[in-house]
Amino acid sequence: MTSTFDPAVYAGTPTVNILDNRGLTVREIAFHRAEATDDTDILITRHQYDSHGNRVQSIDPRLYDLMQTDNTVQPNFHWQYDLAGTVLRTVSADAGCTVTLRDIESRPVLNVNATSTVQTWQYEDRSLPGRLLSVSEQSVDEEVPQVIERFIWASHSPAEKNLNLAGQYMRHYDTAGLNQYNSFSLTGVRQSQSLQLLKDDQIPDWNGDNRSDWQNKLDNKIYTSKNITDATGAPLKQIDAKGNTQRLAYNVAGQLKGHWLTIQGQPEQTIVSALFYGAAGQKLREEHGNGVITKYSYEPETQRLTNISTQRAKKYLLNEKLLQSLRYVYDPVGNVVSIRNSAEETRFWRNQKVPSQNTYAYDSLYQLIESTGREMANIGQQNSRFPSPIVPLPSDDNTYTKYIRTYRYDRGNNLTQIQHNAPATRNIYTTEITVSHRSNRAMLSKHGLTPNNIDAQFDAGGHQMSLRTGQSLNWNRRGELQQVTMINRDNGAADEEWYRYNADATRVLKVSEQQTGNNTQQQRVVYLPGLELRETKSGSEITENLQVITIGKTGRAQVRVLRWEAIKPNDINQAQIRYSYDNLIGSSMVELDAKGKVISQEEYYPYGGTAIWTARNQTEASYKTIRYSGKERDKTGLYYYQYRYYQPWMGRWLSADPAGTVDGLNLYRMVKNNPLRYQDESGTNAHDKAQATFKQGKKTAIKQLKIASNFLKESKNDESALEIYRIFFGSHQEADQLPQWKKRIDSVIHGLDKLKTKKNIHYQKDKSGSSSTVADLDVNEYEQRSKGDKSIYLNVYTDALRRVYEDPLLGREHVAHIAIHELSHGVLQTQDHKYIGVLSSPGSHDLTDLLNILMPPANDQERTEKQRRAAGARKALENADSFTLSARYLYYTAQDPDFLLSLRKEYKAFNSKKIDRLIIRPPEWTKR
Repeated sequence: MTSTFDPAVYAGTPTVNILDNRGLTVREIAFHRAEATDDTDILITRHQYDSHGNRVQSIDPRLYDLMQTDNTVQPNFHWQYDLAGTVLRTVSADAGCTVTLRDIESRPVLNVNATSTVQTWQYEDRSLPGRLLSVSEQSVDEEVPQVIERFIWASHSPAEKNLNLAGQYMRHYDTAGLNQYNSFSLTGVRQSQSLQLLKDDQIPDWNGDNRSDWQNKLDNKIYTSKNITDATGAPLKQIDAKGNTQRLAYNVAGQLKGHWLTIQGQPEQTIVSALFYGAAGQKLREEHGNGVITKYSYEPETQRLTNISTQRAKKYLLNEKLLQSLRYVYDPVGNVVSIRNSAEETRFWRNQKVPSQNTYAYDSLYQLIESTGREMANIGQQNSRFPSPIVPLPSDDNTYTKYIRTYRYDRGNNLTQIQHNAPATRNIYTTEITVSHRSNRAMLSKHGLTPNNIDAQFDAGGHQMSLRTGQSLNWNRRGELQQVTMINRDNGAADEEWYRYNADATRVLKVSEQQTGNNTQQQRVVYLPGLELRETKSGSEITENLQVITIGKTGRAQVRVLRWEAIKPNDINQAQIRYSYDNLIGSSMVELDAKGKVISQEEYYPYGGTAIWTARNQTEASYKTIRYSGKERDKTGLYYYQYRYYQPWMGRWLSADPAGTVDGLNLYRMVKNNPLRYQDESGTNAHDKAQATFKQGKKTAIKQLKIASNFLKESKNDESALEIYRIFFGSHQEADQLPQWKKRIDSVIHGLDKLKTKKNIHYQKDKSGSSSTVADLDVNEYEQRSKGDKSIYLNVYTDALRRVYEDPLLGREHVAHIAIHELSHGVLQTQDHKYIGVLSSPGSHDLTDLLNILMPPANDQERTEKQRRAAGARKALENADSFTLSARYLYYTAQDPDFLLSLRKEYKAFNSKKIDRLIIRPPEWTKR
């Protein structure tokens, strides 16, 4: 097989949905083949529903086939519902059985998970606002439950009001320790917060009412972080727990334009000096403080990224140099088929040409089936162990060799085989994966392991219980990896790594311990906002104390600054700045120092695992922690993705997806088996660029609405605001309606702010029967959400979203419009009576249908004209697009007063019937 795009593979392989007479999808049919000459395998996923239209069962093609010969095989999912149509009980072949009970207000009150842990929520009584007070959990063998979370709410004292604490919880005792919120901004952004971790020997249990007992469980160290934000909530300054300050600046569109860092006690230094963007909001150029410039190129028709060029300018007595130039080639649907780094020379070794190029081939389901690339000649077989780097940076041709990998999958989308072949070095091996006959649980194949006993390698909740023989995995009751034993010795001394998480499942502490003779080596990492505190001990003696200032995504580069508080090693600079430049999926490819010189380079196999790893010296190499897909690799070989851990040597997650079916029926599949196109930021949902753009659109929507709200707050703007209000909601409206308008806008801001694009959205390819629908909000699910509940209430259809975002006349502006529109359905109970036209007049808003709502037909003889207009105004007030556009036109007016002049002129002509249609070109689009 050659790794080139072959259209014949995809011919006659559509995705077909079969609907019943209620419009519900009962069959999903896919057609699979790997090569054009292969027979087509028809894959049918089956769904069943109850009389109310609730889905009660789903089964994939593989388990359905097994069920035909073994009636004990169960479907992938069973669901049971309460009388309100809310899921009461979920039975998953992968994740086990979960039962959730809710109260009359649809708040969760009790949950029993697959490992029989009972979790309960306690709220204020009915005479109070009903806020969450505590969360408890209890195993079946425990008599008294542990209180794992406790919320202490602020009162309304003058002191607390001055800090904007009134109505907020000011102390949150959780599974990591105590989070104390010291002050909030007027817009509800936390300005100051402090963290106290649990002592290592303590468990999270906040029972009783004696706070001194709780305090005794906490470590004495307090870590305080501070934020200063603008009126839209965007951060302007971030001060970490060690006093290091990050400063950010934005352009008029709210996009980052500069980033600076002040290390405690030192002068400010530039991290990002300038960023430039295109009309669709995409980055075009970045200039970093180390003299390196990154440029981006895009396909004009699709806006797909085609080139990332990273070049060092002539500076610091160094010559100009192209450091990296990644050129991407796609097939027609957006799968990456080739990546070439033009900055690297082609090498020749053992009669083979070794270019710096990777190629990829896919089956008709867009699963990766073949990859080619280059690897280190001495790499050996991929496993959980990490290869040693080549130091210093290589310059000869005998360092790298070519490889080819092929991948096989079963009918349930499980990766079952990876064949690796590097013939020049005879690095030839096959990784076989054995999958259960009753679920999608799987392990590396080994003697004695069969599909019938795989499930015994997992607990009831679908958590893998060992990595390899002797390497046990221990999980806490919330399904979080708690401890990994890497070496177990007869004398009881073990090499292990253990972790602690907060209530959001974010890791806040990692401790690694190794036994060396009679001594214990310990590495400890505390994760804080913008900062990692890394401490190494030999016995009780501290041998290293390191601050890692994490600057995150400063444009393309992820920047980390290493500052030693004590015992700096040789061969590395104090306060070393490391710019990490990534690829399309966020993997750290090349690290540069403050002068733009190369520190290290790394390349990866498609599913993770390092293929090439070189560095200037061994010491600098040892301090790289962020690797594949921009995530941290632990000593275990696992990658941490917040909600789950990933095994790159198997291309599988270590546990079942806690988000359920958001990524399909297979809860262990990694990024839809297409790791070049999709990313998974948190371990719950694979997404590509189109999905990531919804988060950008949401951010733009919040910014625009906040500016609109602030515009309404100023009485000097009442005349302009009322003019816009009357255009959309009737000429009879008066200024006393403006406060209510502001209140409605503020409510939608709050709803957008609470919308979590990773937790509350179900991303799917398209909507059955409607290829143009970008998103729709499930009002029932939205009304049943509550604090701590990860309910999914918004559907986003990625094909349609991609078309909107990639259209230069729509782009992020229209994604923001969609976000406001959909949230207004849930927050304000708006309806869809009429829509604006954006496709009939590209680059403009056609307001004709919206304004016609205000003028009901004259043939309605039963009502007077005044009554008809009043009815039209009521209808306009409940119309989603009328609310959305009126609020955004406030924003446009606040940004550019001339916009209102133009709107007034066009509206007057339309109202006097001089023009048939009211077409408005927004200023954000006029700039394009």
